[in-house]
Amino acid sequence: MKIAFFGSSLVSSYWNGAATYYRGLLKALAALGQEITFYEPDAFERQQHRDIPDPDWARVAVYPATDDGWRRALEEAAREADLVAKASGVGVFDEELDLAVSELAHTGLMTAYWDVDAPATLESMTIDPLHHLHRTIPRHDLVLTYGGGDQVVERYRRFGARQCVPIYNAADPQTHHPAPRRNDYACDLSFLGNRLPDREARVEEFFLAPARMLPGRKFLLGGAGWNDKPVPANVTIAGHVGSGEHNAFFCSGLATLNINRDSMAKIGFSPPTRIFEAAAAGACIITDAWDGIDDFLKPGTEILVARDSRDVVELLEGLRPEQAKRVGEAARRRILDQHTYIQRARQVMQVLNLAISSREAAE
Repeated sequence: MKIAFFGSSLVSSYWNGAATYYRGLLKALAALGQEITFYEPDAFERQQHRDIPDPDWARVAVYPATDDGWRRALEEAAREADLVAKASGVGVFDEELDLAVSELAHTGLMTAYWDVDAPATLESMTIDPLHHLHRTIPRHDLVLTYGGGDQVVERYRRFGARQCVPIYNAADPQTHHPAPRRNDYACDLSFLGNRLPDREARVEEFFLAPARMLPGRKFLLGGAGWNDKPVPANVTIAGHVGSGEHNAFFCSGLATLNINRDSMAKIGFSPPTRIFEAAAAGACIITDAWDGIDDFLKPGTEILVARDSRDVVELLEGLRPEQAKRVGEAARRRILDQHTYIQRARQVMQVLNLAISSREAAE
């Protein structure tokens, strides 16, 4: 199958938290025999901040971030692909692309909406009855989501989706694995995530507040956008951390912190990429609490759960290196056994084959 995928960026993780998801899943789909073309706009300086070259398992088509640019890219995709998938959050001309890709369904081409931020998307659709996705979602053969569980599936069905299936984040063992400790990333607790409005308050609660309560401990804050953020003296701001350095980042501290964005925490069942990346690297993860954690990792033995800043402090004060190592190793075993991208890619192909069968039966 020839798959044309429109997303934010495959080759750059700069202000692009979905990069690891795209890479892991599309690489695995290519390994299963699919032909992948990834269309991405030349926007937000991502081409100037590439952290991988064009991969040998996908063709990368970078188009100008202009009205003519996306139109030409979509015309090419429609000519050559069997499936056109449009991801949420491309970043430029999203509404125009959403509408145009959904119109391709009338030509007989298979289309899918791939939502990499389903909780936020559904909240926007609920608030705004005139949101353009109300028109486009029912036209697609499939809606695939980055996470969200049964609640997301049910809400998408209410909005007219023919089929909605969560395709969760996972790990690629070839790119995410244990790495030697680096002194510049050494700390008691690290956090990696870009500065976003619906994440910042939770970073204050689960990361910066514990840093203030533990002035003798070292904290490391990675991700774009934090450079002008006032932080306690024991917090080091690392700035953007390229995907090639993620293993070392996660492996160099006593523990690493996961903080879900507000909308993802509210709906639950939406583990971000860093959960799987850090676990595959064998890091000890402390996460904020959200429904569905134990579908992926077992609280207490494979991941540590904190409900507020005092929980983070208590966990850190009681955590010894040998315990952190045990938790990280247990998480790595679970992830490699049940949550790899090749397993997710097989799930995608099952869903696509069912959709193809349904089309053929209807014809």
